[in-house]
Order: sequence, then C-alpha cells, then structure tokens
Amino acid sequence: MIKQTDVAHCVLAETAGTLEFSDVRELRDISTHMLGQARRQVLIFSRDLDASVFDQQLFLDGVKQLALSSQYARIQVLLQDNAKAIKEGHRLVELARRLSSAIELHKPHPDHLQQPENFMLVDNSGFVYRKLASRYRGIASFHDPLENRRLDEFFREMWEHSEPDPELRRLYI
Repeated sequence: MIKQTDVAHCVLAETAGTLEFSDVRELRDISTHMLGQARRQVLIFSRDLDASVFDQQLFLDGVKQLALSSQYARIQVLLQDNAKAIKEGHRLVELARRLSSAIELHKPHPDHLQQPENFMLVDNSGFVYRKLASRYRGIASFHDPLENRRLDEFFREMWEHSEPDPELRRLYI
C-alpha cells in the first residue's frame, strides 16, 4: 500500500502498489499526476466527466500535451451521460473538438450505460478506479499491468460497441 503523501514520487510503469483515495482532491491529484506521465494512451470510462477531476487546468494540460506529443498518441473517452458536460461547456469536450485526430469521445452502447464504475487507464500500466461513479472512493496504481489489462479488455469490449457521440461534435455551418 502506498501512502497518499507519496503520490508525487510515484512513477508510471515503475511504482508498484496500490493507493486508496477517499475524496475528490486525492482523486484529482492521483489522476493528474498519472496522466502527466502518459506517453501513448489514456482510456477513460466516465459517467459524466466529473468537472472537479476532468475539467481542471492541470488535467487538461496533460491531455493536450499527450495529444500533441505524437501522431500515435490516443485518448479515448467513453461518456455515459453527456448532458452535464454539454450544459456546463466542459473544456475536455472542447479540447476533443479541436484535437479530434487524437481525442475521441464515444457514447457506450445502451447495454453499458448503467455500469456503475468509472476508471482511467494509462499506458497499459496505471489505473485509477472507482467502483461507484457517484463516490470519490477508490483505488489506483501506477504499475499494475494485470489489473490494467483486465480493465482494458472491458473498455475495448465497450468501445467496439460504442459510437461517436453526435451531440458532442461541433457543427460547422
């Protein structure tokens, strides 16, 4: 078990062990620190792209940096409910519109709209996982390829049956 105070020293694909978090600040710090170390891919499965985590400047800077770092960088987001993101003008949605070749936003198949968990996977190694999207309690690891692979397979299955969310696309008229 890694202590919350040691998050700043965690290195993606190197620091093994599990972190537990129980509030939005801890979730945001872990997610932002992990994302900042991404080199290839970030996969996000989210109920509503919680603005207190995903619409923060440091997080958005990390997404932008990854998207612009390589033509092979990939950010894929499965968003179960887009209403709040659209209503509040979520900046990750705007960034995805500007960097559409690197950032994809999809809506899961109706069979997956009621999945209770949320997670973020980074570079086939790190993950941030909440069993219930409505709570800020969960676990994370900067190096757990087995758990990352398990969640990645679940994400890929949902992605294959998802489709681009037409409500999140910009209409050029």
